[in-house]
Amino acid sequence: MLSLTCFGCRPGRSTVRLRPKSESEEQVPFLRSLKKSVKRYHLATARAAMTVALVAPLPLLASHSAVRAAASRIAAYRPIRVAGDDHINHPPQVAALRRGDWVKLICGASFEDAADVRNLSLVYTLAGVDCIDCAADASVVSAVNEGIDVAASIVPAVQRPWVMVSVNDDCRDLHFRKAEFDPEECPPNCSKPCEKVCPADAISLKRVMVGGEHAQSDHVCDELEGGVIMQRCYGCGRCLSVCPYDRIRAMSYLRDPATTAELLKRSDVDAIEIHTTGKGTDMFNTLWNSLGESVNNVKLVALDGRPMSGDIGRGATRETVSFAVDLTSIPDRPPGFYQLAGGTNLYTVDCLKKAGLFKARTLPGTITTEEIGSQEALIGGIAYGGYARKIVGRVLHKIPSQLGSVRIEDHPGYLLEALQEAFALVGPVKGYPALQK
Repeated sequence: MLSLTCFGCRPGRSTVRLRPKSESEEQVPFLRSLKKSVKRYHLATARAAMTVALVAPLPLLASHSAVRAAASRIAAYRPIRVAGDDHINHPPQVAALRRGDWVKLICGASFEDAADVRNLSLVYTLAGVDCIDCAADASVVSAVNEGIDVAASIVPAVQRPWVMVSVNDDCRDLHFRKAEFDPEECPPNCSKPCEKVCPADAISLKRVMVGGEHAQSDHVCDELEGGVIMQRCYGCGRCLSVCPYDRIRAMSYLRDPATTAELLKRSDVDAIEIHTTGKGTDMFNTLWNSLGESVNNVKLVALDGRPMSGDIGRGATRETVSFAVDLTSIPDRPPGFYQLAGGTNLYTVDCLKKAGLFKARTLPGTITTEEIGSQEALIGGIAYGGYARKIVGRVLHKIPSQLGSVRIEDHPGYLLEALQEAFALVGPVKGYPALQK
C-alpha cells in the first residue's frame, strides 16, 4: 500500500494512504473532497513546537559507551541533512519530507504491548526516525514517550520524533481487529499452526492434563489453555486461514473519538493518522467532527487505507513501489507528500531507486520540471511497520526475561545489537554513513 501522505503539517497538515492501483481512481475524488475539510491547514504555515523532556542520564554501563558512540554519529550527521532553507523555514520532520528521507516507525494501530512499544521507540529514536506511529491508547502513548525520553538520556542530541496516534472511522478497517478463540474448543492434539504463524507472538497455547493421571501420549484427557494475548495481536489475520478447525474469529472495533480527542490535547502527541476506506466522506466527516477542536493541537494529519505487511518478502514492496509509480505519474494528483507504507522492508529503497523515485524531484524521463518537483521530493519517505518490529523483536527475544518487563537499556549489549538492526533499515533512507560493527 502507498501512504499518500498529504501531510499538510500543522497548521498545515495531512497524510493519505491509498489502496492499491485498482482502487486509485475511486480514491482521488475522495481526497479532493477531503481537502475541503482540512484546507485551512496549509504547508506554507507549517510549524512545530519541539519539546524535549529532561531525563536524568543513565549510568554509563560498559556497552553504553558503544551505544552512545553509534547513536551520537547519527545525531551529529542530522544537522548537515537539515542545513539550508529547509532547516530555517520548516521543522526537521517537514524538511525530511521535502527531501524525501522521512522515516516513520509503525508500532501498529492495534498493537498495545506497552513494554515492546517502549523498547521499539527507544531503539528507533536512537536510529533517527522522524515519527513513531502507535495505537490511540493512553498507556501506549506514554510508553512511546518513555522510550523517546530514555533515548534522549543516552544521547541528549538525539532528535525527538513526532508521536502519532492511529484511529479509524469504520470498524471494518482491518487495522482495527483482534483474533479471538476459546482454547477449550480446540482439539488437544491440534498442531497449533496459529501459534507458529503469528508474527507478533500473540498466541500462546499449552497442553494441560485434566481428570487425573494418564499416559503422556493420551491426548484425549488433555486440553489446551491460553489463547490470544490481546495486547500483542494487531489483526494481521494470518491465523484465521491456517486454523484446521475454523475456530478463530476476527473481532473488529472502533476507537472512541472522545478518548482520542483527549489524547490529542496532550503535549506529547504531535500527529494523528485516520484509517479510512476512501470510498466516501460521511464516516470520515463524522469522526472529524467528533474530534472537534482537538485536531488544532496536532502538527500533522495522516490518512491510511488497506494493510499489507512488509515482513513477507520482496514481492510486497514491489507492489507498493508499483503503485507509487502509477500515482506520482497522475498530473492532477492530490497535493501533499506521498509516503510509502505497507509492504515496506529492506528491499524498498532499492526498488525505489530502480523506479527512479528515490528522493527524485521529477518523474523519470521527464524534461520539464513540475512546480512541486522543483521544491520537494515526489516520494516524501518510507514508513516501516511489521518488518521494523520483526528485526528488533528478534533481539528483544534474546534478552533473558525475569519477573516484570524487560527494559532494553538495562542490557546495553542487546541495545547496541538492536540499534545496528534498526540503523540498517533507517540509514539507507537517511543517507547516513555506515556504522562500524
